[in-house]
Amino acid sequence: MTILEKAGEDRPGGAGLQVDAGFFDRTKTAKLLRKLTSGGKKSIQLWSHLESNLRREVQSYSGVDFRFHTRVEAVGQDDSTAWVVTDTGEIIFGDILIGADGHRSMVREQVAPQKPNATFSGYMVWFAAVDEKELPASKRPGDHVPEFTMLDGINGGFFFGSVFNKGKGSSGSGRRRIGSTFYDNTRNDLLRRLGCVKGSVVHHSLKGADIPEETLDKLSEQARAKWPEPWVSATLHAIRTRNLTGIPIKEYVPDDLVKERIALIGDAAHVPAPITASGFNESLQDAAELGKCVAKGIKGEAAVKALDKYESLRLNKVRQMVQSGKSFSYSYGRS
Repeated sequence: MTILEKAGEDRPGGAGLQVDAGFFDRTKTAKLLRKLTSGGKKSIQLWSHLESNLRREVQSYSGVDFRFHTRVEAVGQDDSTAWVVTDTGEIIFGDILIGADGHRSMVREQVAPQKPNATFSGYMVWFAAVDEKELPASKRPGDHVPEFTMLDGINGGFFFGSVFNKGKGSSGSGRRRIGSTFYDNTRNDLLRRLGCVKGSVVHHSLKGADIPEETLDKLSEQARAKWPEPWVSATLHAIRTRNLTGIPIKEYVPDDLVKERIALIGDAAHVPAPITASGFNESLQDAAELGKCVAKGIKGEAAVKALDKYESLRLNKVRQMVQSGKSFSYSYGRS
């Protein structure tokens, strides 16, 4: 097995994700994935911690060739094989090709050329995160604060606050990460002006360094007016240090997950609105079901049959999952 990753091995902290305990699928693969990501418990985990746990497990297998800093320029297939072409011109062949390349998936263009893009939902989510030690002691959350808090957001949206451990051995006051996530449907013109959204397609997030000063001032004013401690201090600190990211929300309801020897999983396959709180957990479920389908072998025609089985198990479920968030997107994103 060859895994190609365009990023490096060291990752920034990223957002916190809620990982479910996985009561519905108790297969060996599903249980392993959830144990690796959350210890088998329902909890909020830092993305970099989840990714490193999964990556270490993959790298422990001798039959896996894990390549970092490798960009895929093209993918293709014929009756007997699938392949990728890297940025160095190398061609790598395999019995199957699995695209887990995110919401702007190149592999999706092969699987669903008639519907290659996730579409902008009409609103954004601001994400701010700070280490607890960066705040004055009087502004830090208590030892018994809930992992997850929901408050009123901007213009009828939501605000989600989280307090979570940064990784193994990091529990306890002073060593946690405080996250603030809040919805905003008032700055679509800004997203388009800065090139984050073009037409109906999201091209990139709005990084802290690129946020106009007047926008930061307005966000600070809204935070002071709406949110209690520790969320207001955490949000204001992130704004002052520009440790803030504006993420245009996109959605993708798939019509296809598979085309012969090529399949999609994760955000390449389905992009739900964050209101569903299902994206990461459904991605784990994709991996678990795909593992079961290919376990009996993928040589010759067995590869096509295995991927067809995977699609039959997942397509309707992930379509329903994405569609469950579209009514909110329609009302909030187009208000």
